[in-house]
This record gives sequence, C-alpha cells and structure tokens, in this order.
Amino acid sequence: MRTLFAGGRVFDAEAARFETADVVIDGDRIVEVGSDLDGDTVVDCAGRDILPGFFDCHVHVTLSHIDIGRRVHEPYSLGFFEAVGNLSRTLRAGVTSVRDAGGADLGVKTAVEQGLIEGPRMQITIQMVSQTGGHGDGWLPSGSVHRFLFGQHPGSPNAIADGPDEIRRLIRTLLQAGADAIKVATSGGVLSPSDDPRHPHFRPEELAVLVAEADAGGVPVMAHAQATEGIKNAVAAGIRSIEHGIYLDDEAIDMMLERGTFLVPTLLAPRGVLDAAAAGAAIPEASVRKAAEVVDVHKASFRRAVEAGVNIALGTDSGVTPHGSNLRELALMVDGGMRPEAALRAGTIEAARLLRTESELGSIHSGKLADLVIVDGDASDVATLPERVVAVWKGGRLVG
Repeated sequence: MRTLFAGGRVFDAEAARFETADVVIDGDRIVEVGSDLDGDTVVDCAGRDILPGFFDCHVHVTLSHIDIGRRVHEPYSLGFFEAVGNLSRTLRAGVTSVRDAGGADLGVKTAVEQGLIEGPRMQITIQMVSQTGGHGDGWLPSGSVHRFLFGQHPGSPNAIADGPDEIRRLIRTLLQAGADAIKVATSGGVLSPSDDPRHPHFRPEELAVLVAEADAGGVPVMAHAQATEGIKNAVAAGIRSIEHGIYLDDEAIDMMLERGTFLVPTLLAPRGVLDAAAAGAAIPEASVRKAAEVVDVHKASFRRAVEAGVNIALGTDSGVTPHGSNLRELALMVDGGMRPEAALRAGTIEAARLLRTESELGSIHSGKLADLVIVDGDASDVATLPERVVAVWKGGRLVG
C-alpha cells in the first residue's frame, strides 16, 4: 500500500532547504521523493511542509516534574506509569526518536518496541555516572540519601563511583543492563543543591577508563558538562557529546571542533527550573539561584559555539520542562544565533548523526524509515512551529 504525500514542501535536511516535492511511503519505508508521483492513498499537503521526524537527544521520560517536595512522597514506580503519557506526548509533538539521559530502563524501551505503549524510538542510558558528592549523588545534609532523579532497582544500579576500578565495573554493569549510551557527570549541576556547576568532576584517568569501557561495549558517551574544565576533560577523553555546555570558553570550543564533539545545549532546561519555581514547586533555593545565574551565560556560550561551527544536536532535558513541548527548543536555538534551517537540521539529521542512526533516520530519502512530521504553513517559522504540527508518522504509521 503506497501512501502519497502530495503538494507540499519537503525539508532537505542535508542541504538545509525546502523544495516542492512529493513523498511516497510503502510499509515502514520511504520509497520515492520527487515530482508527479502516485500512490494508492493520498495525503494532501498543499500549504504544508513535510519534515523528517524530530529527535530529542536529552530527555527523562520517567520524570514528570522537579518538585522535590512532591517527589519524596511519590511511590518510585509511579514514574514508569507516568512515562506512558510522557512518551505519547513527545511522539505526538513530532519527536519520533529520543535518547533518555537517565531514568528509563530496558523495560521502558522494550515496551515501546513491542507496541505495548506508544512512544518515540528510544536509546537509553539508564543512570548517570557520578562521583561521590557529584551531580547524581543524592546525599543530604541530614545524612539521608534522596535519589531525586533516578532511583535504583534491578536493571538500574547505583551509579556513584570513584576511581578507575569502580568506574570500570559500573560501566560493565550498565552495559549488562542494556544501556545504549553511557552518561557521566563531569561537572556539578543546577538541580543538585550541594554542588557547583562551575566545578569539574572526575579526574582524567577516571574518564579515560570510562570511555575505554564504553568503547569496548560499542556505545558512545554523553557528558553532563557545565563547568569549563569539566567540558575540556570530557572532550579530551573522547566523549561524544557535551550536554548543556554552559561555561564554554574559546579553548573548549577549539577542542570540540578539532575532535568533532557535539553540543546538546538544552537551552530550555534552566528556564524550566525557574518556571517550576515560579509556579510554586518546592525546589531548593540554591538550585533556583543557580538556574537564574546560568541563563544568560548559557545563551552566550551557545552563540559562540554556533558562530564557531560546533556540531549541534537538539536536546531539551524534558522532564525538567514539560514533555511534549520539546520543539520549543528550536526558537531558543534561533534566538541564540542559529538560522532556522540550521536549527531544523540540529533536530533531524545532525541529531541522527550524534545517535549514529543517520543511515535510517534524520532525512527524507528513499530507503529510510518513514518518520515524517507535517507542519501547517512555513516550518522555518520555528517560534510557532510546535503549535502547527498537524500529523506525525512513525515507521509509516500515523500516530498523531
């Protein structure tokens, strides 16, 4: 059964431009892109743009809010049930592929793959590797430990590790549990109240072992890296993507350019903390203060990276911000200096390159999987694009 998408403009993600063309899919694949094509059924796309399915390279689908006061009273397993709605909202927003940066385990990914729940294609990291006292350490001054973001259970191990030997065992354990990528915190962060996003975490010899073990398992590494030295240490170790990248300097940018390192900026994230606090969420005062401090420097760092030509892929930290609002990141990227077409590339083919799925996804070409997003009007008007998504197709199936 051939389905023809007729009369629209197709976004050529490789060339970063729109061209009037028809698209034909058969089963779960794109089979033709061109003019005057035919099909058994027709989807009228006149006045609409056709884009590849979007990616979000940094989400937390089991995290629905950042109100610590609420979370300490919620059953741990509630996050798995909430993930059902979070995944559906993400998919229907036009995001057909995600990388979960902590929280989702192999069961969540398998449920999507088996069709038990509706959601984007998933890569998972399961947990975030953190040093003692680091961004993922839930120790509190009272002496109690609160796993605010990612709890422990079979298939989701304690991810606090110190020294090469502990790190080696932990990476092997995460790979055993089904991790598609390894996430490590090479700096402090905003939401963890007792550390500083300007401080580097883990020493180079620890990161070298972490990357070596990930490489041996055939998976890439992503680094929560906000501090300047934490960014540089991550890049020098061969980590594939810098998440957040708040305190970039010229040397860090040069290192990223030399090694082809990606930046996943998550510009929405600190704004999400401030929005949640303003709405009354119980977030530590230190975290709110840090979020307010980083917004402007984050934007400035992103602009410098754009101007220098750093590889950029879209990511939002959704969970910190509401799931389903992922494509709001596009407008912040344009406000930070990207051309609209470049921002669309960052959310499609560049993100596919980062996740090593560009042979199957990220652009509209014959032979690729039929993940398509139909937008009413001009998709390069990214400020209003999220509200103008009218249809989403994943693997040749209409999902929203």
